[in-house]
Amino acid sequence: MPVTFRKSFWIFPGVRLNLGRNSRSFTFGFKGHGPHYTRSSTGRRTTSWDLPGPFGFRHSSRRKRT
Repeated sequence: MPVTFRKSFWIFPGVRLNLGRNSRSFTFGFKGHGPHYTRSSTGRRTTSWDLPGPFGFRHSSRRKRT
């Protein structure tokens, strides 16, 4: 069984720092329902919108290399 690590810290109202074993990311958005925007150190960008109940929207993309 692999061992994982993930920890999140609220550093400012609406800004969360997420630490993992392989990457770091910042999430912009408030607790609860509504839009969130995440940028990862690996280049992943995620936009999500959590709705009441089991519904939500999530779109992820990678940074294109030149």
